[in-house]
Amino acid sequence: MTRGPTLPAPRLPYAPGRAAISALPRQTRASLQEFNTAPVDQALTTLLTCLHSHRWAHRVAAHRPYPDLDSLLAAADEAAYDLTAGDLTEALAGETLPTLPDGTYSVAHTALNAAHAAYEARFGHAFVIYLGDTAPEETLDRVLEGIRARLTNDREEERVVASDQLRKLAGNRLVTYLRGAGQHRSAAPPRGATSPNGAASGISRQPPPHWRPN
Repeated sequence: MTRGPTLPAPRLPYAPGRAAISALPRQTRASLQEFNTAPVDQALTTLLTCLHSHRWAHRVAAHRPYPDLDSLLAAADEAAYDLTAGDLTEALAGETLPTLPDGTYSVAHTALNAAHAAYEARFGHAFVIYLGDTAPEETLDRVLEGIRARLTNDREEERVVASDQLRKLAGNRLVTYLRGAGQHRSAAPPRGATSPNGAASGISRQPPPHWRPN
């Protein structure tokens, strides 16, 4: 069977008003002490690359210093559970689809773009999913399965699911950023997250795995 050519990872068009989350470059990774003592603006910038909610970022930054990584993650988790409908809308506007592995055939990109278009048409925001330690070659199947399964949700059910996925992505992006700060059960690089260029570290969490419109 003839296969189409391979293409680079898909980059979905941005809708007006979307603020995609930038991936964290390796050189910006810091220790917990550096995070605790960083100027407020710098800490907020870092947090917004993990979850694009200003209220969430301000809340997490305001509780510094954190004695250990688990304390920081617990605070981030709690703040994420308290996202309002407006906070969730803002956060979802910073997400994008995870990047498919290099060498993926064009037919796979077509299938993903079509499925995601159907999802956005139904729910009005990008599909977000925490891929955890999913192998790169399994990313497409996991994403497509997730989209198809969640298309059966009503809008309220899907916002609950999306909120939970964002919470997991935010925690793992923090772990990646502070990877040297200590051991943690979730320290495995996230594999699905958000970035303006679709760089899903999601996210080895090199830069956080990413999904735009983590």
